[in-house]
Amino acid sequence: MASTEKPAAKAASPSSVSGTVESQDSAQHRYAWWVVVVLTLALLVSFIDRQIVALVVEPLREDLGINDTQVGWLYGGFAIFYALAGLPIAVLADRKSRRLIITIGIVSWSIMTVACGLSRNFAQLLLARIGVGVGEATLGPSTHSLVGDYFPRHLIPRAMSVFQLGAVIGTGIAFLVGGIVVELVKNSPPVDAGIFGALMPWQLTFIYVGAPGVLVALLMLTVREPARKASTVPSGFAWSDLAPLKQFYLDNWRTIIAHHLGFTSLALVGWAFVFWTPTYFTRIHDVSAGDASQLFGLIYIIAGPAGTLWAPYMAELFHRRGRQDAIILGGMLGGAAVIPFIFLIQLAPSALWAWIFYVPAVFFLNAPFGLANGALPVIAPAHMRAQIAAIYAVVGALFGMGIGPPIAGAINDYLFTGPEGVRYSIMLMSGVFGPLGLGLLWWGRPHYARSLARAEAAG
Repeated sequence: MASTEKPAAKAASPSSVSGTVESQDSAQHRYAWWVVVVLTLALLVSFIDRQIVALVVEPLREDLGINDTQVGWLYGGFAIFYALAGLPIAVLADRKSRRLIITIGIVSWSIMTVACGLSRNFAQLLLARIGVGVGEATLGPSTHSLVGDYFPRHLIPRAMSVFQLGAVIGTGIAFLVGGIVVELVKNSPPVDAGIFGALMPWQLTFIYVGAPGVLVALLMLTVREPARKASTVPSGFAWSDLAPLKQFYLDNWRTIIAHHLGFTSLALVGWAFVFWTPTYFTRIHDVSAGDASQLFGLIYIIAGPAGTLWAPYMAELFHRRGRQDAIILGGMLGGAAVIPFIFLIQLAPSALWAWIFYVPAVFFLNAPFGLANGALPVIAPAHMRAQIAAIYAVVGALFGMGIGPPIAGAINDYLFTGPEGVRYSIMLMSGVFGPLGLGLLWWGRPHYARSLARAEAAG
């Protein structure tokens, strides 16, 4: 009689289990980088919408009857509310769906960029710019939290530097494409927009660059919310929840002061330099705003990403040589190298020489800031990464974006008056805040090394 027993299932061999795990790990690793790509595209769009105001300074001033200081505050007002909104958004990002927060933010800042183009006076334009800032405040803290959960500690600086490419390429595209748009519409007659009335060319520029941003929000649907690495994630909020955050800052206060104020000082130089670039070429070298923006954008797209990727490579090289302060050193290299080239640009005898010096300037200008962002998740506990990123964003936005362009504009209006003033204001700010930032970072190197050692010991 034939046996009715079923043959025992073969046990999976160790090699096949290992192969399956490795395959899953590889797929997860690829997907994590896809998430970085989507977040980078979102940052790219945000920087296009953020920077576009720099391209329309002259026609905007003429139509609205405002001065350079007020133009600078179109960036400053954006930055202040970008900073203030970041803190409560960061609390949400450490508790709720980061994908949803970012998606809502993308839609919001795109709509508000279009609203900039519908503005009729300085007050309306300033309010719309504030709305752009609040929408864009969703991206930074949420990204720090997401990247920290998708990547192991040693890959976080590299992932954040790739994310920073969105800012660099977005700035370049803003100037390149925006310059093309400016050239296309500058001689166009006002367009009748029905209930919105006649729209001037500079207003159309805002609308054209703002509307496509909503498409990027659809890409966020491909991003999965990852499991959080924190052992406990509070569902609500109480003031007592901030006690661990306070303790982290007390334990690392020297590191935080050096990092936040050092990189922000370098960012202040960068924001003023980039914001007033088209105006510099228009006033000093008689280059049209459209032509200046296109060439600057092209240089930015090529040299900017190269500098952004060069910096983490240098940091990893320092780290392999045993330097626990490698991330800070890598950031300092770019900050130290860019200042001489900024001076050479302002003193260039012709537009050609200014453009030649712009290539290395843009390369080194963008080197520090991917590492500046990547330095924080490496030393921060997982459950407070978004909040720490938001606090850094507050400092950077208020004292970098917030006062950089307005101070340069005020120097143009009240200290170095006339068309030549723009070059001297940029030189003054670079000569003061550049060395200040480098000095703070140099002082903070050993303190950062100790903070990193504590984080690694804590796992």
